[in-house]
Amino acid sequence: MKPLLLLIPILLILSSCGKSIDKEIITQTKFTERNIPIQEHPKPIDFPDTEWFVVSEENFDAAMERIKEHGGSITFMAMTPKGYENLAVGVGDLRRYILQQKEIIAYYEKAITGPPKKE
Repeated sequence: MKPLLLLIPILLILSSCGKSIDKEIITQTKFTERNIPIQEHPKPIDFPDTEWFVVSEENFDAAMERIKEHGGSITFMAMTPKGYENLAVGVGDLRRYILQQKEIIAYYEKAITGPPKKE
């Protein structure tokens, strides 16, 4: 009795393997447009005008009068020539960094929006 019970499932399994499937599998790829909104660029930097002038031994008295005329108190901020050079190098490096960041942003915006659509 037991061999007969085992024979029935084995025959069913083996008979289904012999059956051929004629269905063809079709794979289709559908392109979907990314919907990533482009963010607004930040407001540009607007530095107010700053007046710089050099005070030396020759123009010290005139510079003091000029400061007093404009209602300012006499305060000095001094910088060595090497310090001025370092400031110029730092500002140049800051400018380079900002320009590179703008290029990266422009690259990603172009990648997101894709080529311009013709109407």
